[in-house]
Amino acid sequence: MSSPVAITHRPRLAAHRRVLPWLATAAARVLMHQPPARIRTVLEFLRRGARPSTAEEASRSRSAVVAVSVSCAGEGCVQRSLATALLCRVHGHWPTWCSGVRVVPFLAHAWVEVDGEPVDEPYPRGYHTTLIRVPPQERSGKRPGRRPAARSGARR
Repeated sequence: MSSPVAITHRPRLAAHRRVLPWLATAAARVLMHQPPARIRTVLEFLRRGARPSTAEEASRSRSAVVAVSVSCAGEGCVQRSLATALLCRVHGHWPTWCSGVRVVPFLAHAWVEVDGEPVDEPYPRGYHTTLIRVPPQERSGKRPGRRPAARSGARR
């Protein structure tokens, strides 16, 4: 799902800050080999209870993932985008995870975005046609599966 990319800049992280990005990258490596429907199901489950990411938070997570993984720093867009979303979730927020295509010439790609804008991607909004999108979960104010408490009988 990637096009050739030259690794121009790879940020460095202190050793104690590499653990979570590395774990997110490892989990993403396992998840990326699943069918798209299963990836979507897993991501929809994981996003529950998370607030929407800001562009800065998503960018920081993406930079951390790129810092610990050569494949994520290069052509590994699926692993990079999944790891970014997973790392965001560990920190309590969720970006919109997307997977899509460009038609001429054909190219599949996966990325994260915030408020409709791709995060740290060289492509502008609308460059790819989105096929799968997992946005932050809508907050309804009610907790799912909970009913209002029953009212007791007459007042005394």
